[in-house]
Amino acid sequence: MTAIDELLARHSGGIDAGHPEIPTPVPTMHVAIVTCMDARIKVFDVFGLRHGEAHILRNAGGVVTDDIIRSLALSQRKLETREVIVMQHNSCGLNSVTEDGFKDEIEEETGIRPPWAVEAFRDLEASVRQSMQRVRRSPFIPYQDKVRGFTYDVGTAQVTEVH
Repeated sequence: MTAIDELLARHSGGIDAGHPEIPTPVPTMHVAIVTCMDARIKVFDVFGLRHGEAHILRNAGGVVTDDIIRSLALSQRKLETREVIVMQHNSCGLNSVTEDGFKDEIEEETGIRPPWAVEAFRDLEASVRQSMQRVRRSPFIPYQDKVRGFTYDVGTAQVTEVH
């Protein structure tokens, strides 16, 4: 059985019946959360979220990239979010690679150098600040006054605000 088959079996035997009582894709807390794809981060648990309360945008590192800006623009302009949380974490996989090193590996294996930025970082708080600034400076994001950044400790579950 593959991992996908196992997940489908869990779904069939699980309790997720959808949420017909939530009639709209507009999150009730009007907040979007940008965080890492790391499987150790259970975003619903970290913030005590309930279904329908927030948009959750995930990628490698929880870095604000062009695609995150695209999603935030839609989230704010069409789905009424007004606040943004950027949360990155310690022990991230992006701490173990370098921009050029990772691209070199891929180019050596495939013969094609990736056109996208890896967004590797060494300083977690500086990376959170940079991502917050990308949101605050984007002409596509109309609500920039309530953008806050945090770090998450995967060992202790401590959430710390970055200023």
